[in-house]
Amino acid sequence: MPRPRNTSRPVVRLLKQLLLLALPLILDALRQRKAQRTAASTPPRGDLPASRPPRADTTPKTASPVGELHRRRRSDVVVTDTGLVVKVLPDDNDGSRHQRFLVEVDHTDVTIKIAHNIDLAPRVPAREGDRLRFRGEYEYNDLGGALHWTHHDPKRWREGGWIELDGQRYE
Repeated sequence: MPRPRNTSRPVVRLLKQLLLLALPLILDALRQRKAQRTAASTPPRGDLPASRPPRADTTPKTASPVGELHRRRRSDVVVTDTGLVVKVLPDDNDGSRHQRFLVEVDHTDVTIKIAHNIDLAPRVPAREGDRLRFRGEYEYNDLGGALHWTHHDPKRWREGGWIELDGQRYE
């Protein structure tokens, strides 16, 4: 009797390709939403008191390690930074299972995808709007980059990473 063909792999590949095509649209929509929120919360210049001039934002847009790595297009660098979860993505269950979310890195215009291996580390109970502190290996791409190795190294060949949420560390 012939063995039935496994048709799920092409479907998974197709879904990954669709997600890669949709990711720039998702990121653009998130940036537009952030710009609208910022514009809505900033009063027009005419509404400011005349006795005090408006303060300029003195925080450089690359005041974060991830922002600097992205600006320099660097990869394979272990980095620690903070950011806001803007989108929780479905888990990647192909191969090692990874929990994934998009994080807007503090003090930058950079949004990264964090891939947290849940076969090696506990799941992070992160939701949209949660502030994270994270350590892992940064990989540059034109969309903002990705962060992985946010867990311990079971072979102890490299320094482990982690994700912190509400004072709890997941490694």
